[in-house]
Amino acid sequence: MLKKGSKLNSILKGTCPKCHNEPMYVEKNPYKLASTLKMHETCSHCGTRYKIEPSFFYGAMYVSYGVGIAFAMAAFVVSRYFIGTELLTSFFAIMGTLIAFMPVIMRLSRNIWINLFMSYDKSLDKKVS
Repeated sequence: MLKKGSKLNSILKGTCPKCHNEPMYVEKNPYKLASTLKMHETCSHCGTRYKIEPSFFYGAMYVSYGVGIAFAMAAFVVSRYFIGTELLTSFFAIMGTLIAFMPVIMRLSRNIWINLFMSYDKSLDKKVS
C-alpha cells in the first residue's frame, strides 16, 4: 500500500518528496511541540531544498483546514453513530480530537502541500549518500 514512489508514502511517513529516503522533520515525534514543524533545510540523500521560497508553507494552512474537517467528521461519525452520544457530547469529541491531533494535522498538511509541488524521482534511488 505504501509503496516507495507513491505520494501517499511520502505524505504519511513525512519523507523527502523526491527520493523518499530521509525524513523531512528534525524530530520524528510530532508531539514534541517545541520541534513539531522544525524541518531539515535539505535532504542529505538527494539535496532537495524543502523551502522552495520564503513563506512556502503558508499554503499548508489551507490544506490544514481540509485535513481538520476530515478529522472532525471522523470524530463526529464515531461519537454520534457508533457510540451513540448526544449532539453536545459529539461536539466535545470533535474539539478533543482536533486538539489532540493538532500536531499530526499540521505535519500532514505540510506533507500534502510539498507533495503537490514535488514528485518522486526514481533516478535518485541509485545515488549513494
